[in-house]
Amino acid sequence: MSSNPIRIAIVGAGPGGLTLARLLHVAGVPTTVFERETGPTERPQGGTLDLHADSGQLALARAGLTDGFLRIARYEDQGSRLYTGDGRLLLADDDMTGDRPEVDRTALRDLLLQSLPPDAVSWARGLREVAPRDDGRYDLVFDGAREGPFDLVIGADGAWSRVRPLVSRYQPQYSGLTFVEFGIDEVDARHAALSQLVGRGKIGAESAGRSLMVLRNGNAHLRGYAIFRVPVEWAERRFDVTSPSAMRHALLGEFAGWADALLDLIRASNDHFALRPIHALPVGHHWTNRAGITLLGDAAHLMSPFGGEGVNAAMLDAAELAQRLVEMPDWREAVRVYEAEMFVRVARPAGEAAEAAATELLHISQELTLAHHHARMQMRAASGHTGAR
Repeated sequence: MSSNPIRIAIVGAGPGGLTLARLLHVAGVPTTVFERETGPTERPQGGTLDLHADSGQLALARAGLTDGFLRIARYEDQGSRLYTGDGRLLLADDDMTGDRPEVDRTALRDLLLQSLPPDAVSWARGLREVAPRDDGRYDLVFDGAREGPFDLVIGADGAWSRVRPLVSRYQPQYSGLTFVEFGIDEVDARHAALSQLVGRGKIGAESAGRSLMVLRNGNAHLRGYAIFRVPVEWAERRFDVTSPSAMRHALLGEFAGWADALLDLIRASNDHFALRPIHALPVGHHWTNRAGITLLGDAAHLMSPFGGEGVNAAMLDAAELAQRLVEMPDWREAVRVYEAEMFVRVARPAGEAAEAAATELLHISQELTLAHHHARMQMRAASGHTGAR
């Protein structure tokens, strides 16, 4: 980076924004992260996610946080199972030796926050707009406050980014899928049968256009999703999230005829439900470079959660952008290079996520089939059987 210091604002204190702040902090480049939440404990950060070796884990390694990550990673929770609606187990992969360990989002955020100076995040700053100045720099406008000027504003503010409109006219579009989220507490102690059903990892079940996905989180918690392919307004008409008993009754009605072992996942749910309509930006979303503005993560390439690429892609964005900013003498050129490379890099995972959303849980079946085939081939090789007849 040029010896002339520049003022950098990062909008959004999610995994991507905090990873970028940490990487630049390690390199001696000061930034300020602006976050609309009032503090790190204002709301739950979501469920579990798997960090990939060549993206999320790579970013943490560059940030010097591998040891901290290993303390919170759950390598034992990498399994996958696929059931039919009548409760038959079709495929199972309970291998715990993979390189995509699970980690709770809250634990990951805490790790990143603790790696930054105490004043690195400016909380309770809900961005209203990014205002261009006559000198080519930008001010950030909040309710009752204005911060700036900044040479570079980085939008890490998610699906409905307030920074994105400065470079792109696109807004996320509804994918046709709505998730109804629910949770089960203390599953090992209170619901032993459900703990055994899910195992160490995640399960998927699909029948007659309805799907269930349940993932093991830390602290013996299960987070589940009832998945529907419906118009965007259907779920709000069908479900009342303010009434837990009504929610359970309605969900059980939607899955009528399914095996009791699977319906018990809904019956055991706690009182917290949420509707999650799934949106995505167009595959191949890109923009013409604008000096002083760029995006990362969901703000740049929001995709469906199938495939688990979202957070990983955001953290790799942060790692690549930080590297370009630190190593290249012209920060404007560094941003141009980052954007050009990022557009190419995310095209494949975004396309795969869109395809997986179109086929719902088919991708889980495909993954498990491949894993099952690989395990059989390993067993045959170990026994010295070549397969020749």
